[in-house]
Amino acid sequence: MNNASAPSIANAADFASIDAIINAAYDVISGPAGKKRDWNRERSLFLPGARLMPTAMDPGVTVSDAKIAPQMLDVEGFIERSASYFEKNGFFDKEIARRTEQFGQIGHAWSTYESRHNADDPEPFMRGINSIQLFYDGTRWWIVSIYWQHESPEHPIPEKYLCTDWGS
Repeated sequence: MNNASAPSIANAADFASIDAIINAAYDVISGPAGKKRDWNRERSLFLPGARLMPTAMDPGVTVSDAKIAPQMLDVEGFIERSASYFEKNGFFDKEIARRTEQFGQIGHAWSTYESRHNADDPEPFMRGINSIQLFYDGTRWWIVSIYWQHESPEHPIPEKYLCTDWGS
């Protein structure tokens, strides 16, 4: 069922700051198997027209020799692609490091994450980096885009993106 027309109950605490909206973005997709995610909350975080772009193997598109390409999804496309997986599988995304920069009403965060099937799993099954672009409209923060890539043997996360004190 598509809930695109369902009213979003926006929680002002979710977008009062860059920290708040990024924390909400991780929180809304995280949960145990069987738990339906609050997709209206997800929608409330994103500026209309926003994009979510996983970088993934794409046999039909060659970028360099790695055959990876961004998959361009709007919020509804992300929900359609993810909802079933998140409900059938436990999925807990946790930010482990971040570098945030802001100029005027735009913000950008490099957010390193770990993913687990259960909140208490000792080791993540996946790690990666989110590049998150944000916009402040004078009253609240919006996510404009999230572009991410999972870690792989060919592309391990550099140590500088695993520490919480990245410097300037």
